[in-house]
Amino acid sequence: MAEVSAIGKIHHFNLVRLYGFCFEKYLRALVYEYMGNGSLDKFLFHSNKDLGFEKLHEIAVGTARGIAYLHEECQQRIVHYDIKPGNILLDANFFPKVADFGLAKLCNRDNTHITMTGGRGTPGYAAPEVWMWFSVTHKCDVYSFGMLLFEIIGGRRNLDINIQDSQDWFPRWVWKKFEPGELGEIMAVCGIEEKDKERAERIVKVALWCVQYMPEARPSMSFVVNMLEGAIEIPRPSTNPFQHLMSDTPNPTAPVYDTSNGTYSTSAYGSDPSQTVTGTPIMKNHEIEIAST
Repeated sequence: MAEVSAIGKIHHFNLVRLYGFCFEKYLRALVYEYMGNGSLDKFLFHSNKDLGFEKLHEIAVGTARGIAYLHEECQQRIVHYDIKPGNILLDANFFPKVADFGLAKLCNRDNTHITMTGGRGTPGYAAPEVWMWFSVTHKCDVYSFGMLLFEIIGGRRNLDINIQDSQDWFPRWVWKKFEPGELGEIMAVCGIEEKDKERAERIVKVALWCVQYMPEARPSMSFVVNMLEGAIEIPRPSTNPFQHLMSDTPNPTAPVYDTSNGTYSTSAYGSDPSQTVTGTPIMKNHEIEIAST
């Protein structure tokens, strides 16, 4: 009840407003503003509902602004934990608002890491550290947002076992095409028109930064907003965010991504929580901005 009360006090254009709640013996309910066009997922994953890429880009920016507010502008940082298309609601004018704070957690800004009592989030969107022995920070929302961006680009679910092997997990396929500079093929496969290619390229680059394996290598959400809007030049991602899934040499500390359910296996770690994967933060030209968040 304390957390719901706190969330009820926050106001932002890109957050669904909580009007109140009922906590009685036979009725427990949250009362939110009505969002006439429902959730983003039905517009992404059903061919008869086409928003157009310009509108999808606006939705991506608006969603990023809402998450940035939760992370950086509230009195207490709010970590959502479940960013996905089903939790991005659209009003009558298709204006996006982040919804469903059922898993959200308030944390003191002085606390860098969050104590977890179990896995949170939705398989396929949750960051690797949520499923393993890693410390969890607000950067788990950044990862989930990156996965959402891939689905905006592809207009499909990231994991689709009905698609040929090379594209069954869309984010990894995008990296395989991006690394050698084959952006044209990504645009062609995704049906991106020429007029939208600049926006689409920005979204691809931002998505690859957001899903970097090491949390400290992911940008802050305010930085993400600036990159999506074109306010700053986006450095080319040079590190494969999925390298830990592609190595030909077995690594006893590397997680295993289960494509059947979109989760990372913790079995490689055994029962020892001291096992960690080390890495060097990237985006070095912007290390100060990232390190300070």
